[in-house]
This record gives sequence, C-alpha cells and structure tokens, in this order.
Amino acid sequence: MKTNWTICGALIVCLFVASPLLAQESKVKEGAVKTKDAVVKVSQAVADKTKDGLSKTGEVMTDAWVTTRVHARFVDEELLKDSDISVDTTKHVVTLKGTVMTRAGRTKATSVAMGTEGVRRVTNRLTIGPKRKN
Repeated sequence: MKTNWTICGALIVCLFVASPLLAQESKVKEGAVKTKDAVVKVSQAVADKTKDGLSKTGEVMTDAWVTTRVHARFVDEELLKDSDISVDTTKHVVTLKGTVMTRAGRTKATSVAMGTEGVRRVTNRLTIGPKRKN
C-alpha cells in the first residue's frame, strides 16, 4: 500500500510540475502561429512591391516612369498620328484622355498602353474626332 501512495504522490507532483509547462507550451505555439502569420503577410507585401517596382532592365517603375513609357510607345504608332492623348498614371493604372482620329486609333491606344511594362489596367476616356485646338 505504501508503494501505491508513493506512486500517487509522485503523479501529483508531476501534475503540479507539468501543468504550468503545458500552459507555457500552448502560449509558445500560439505565439509561433502569430509570428508565422505576420512573417507571411510581410513577405507577401515585399514580394508584391518588388514585382511591381522594377522593370526588366532594373529601373524603378514609378507612375511617372509608366506614363513616360506609354507616351514614348505612342510616338511611332501610325494609327495615333494627329491624335491628342494625355496619359495619367496612378498606382500603375493608366487613364487615357483626349482625342484620336479613328475608332481603330482608340483601340490601338488601349492595346499599346496595356502592353507597356508596369501597366496593370487601362481606363480609356478617348473620344474620336479631330485634335482640339487650344
């Protein structure tokens, strides 16, 4: 009988010692999960910024950079001759305003802008008609 009480006493001591350790282990696991979630979130944000931030040549793609590229690509387009197009870029979304001579020119302006590196979306507000005189 004495052996049973010794075993029971030992089990009770183990429970008192193990109980705080189990609670601490639970807190450590919870902290690890929170840390993992935070690291994943920050890593995704960094990956998105890196993907959007550099061109194939390593240049930083700001909105001004995108606007300049779109304008430059319009210069040699035959369908866009005699057009008056302004390009505005916000968060890599290009807005085209002004006039083009034909419907085909309007479509071409959208496709040229959309094909420009760094452009996520194009909003086409171009009208068809002669160039406006200032």
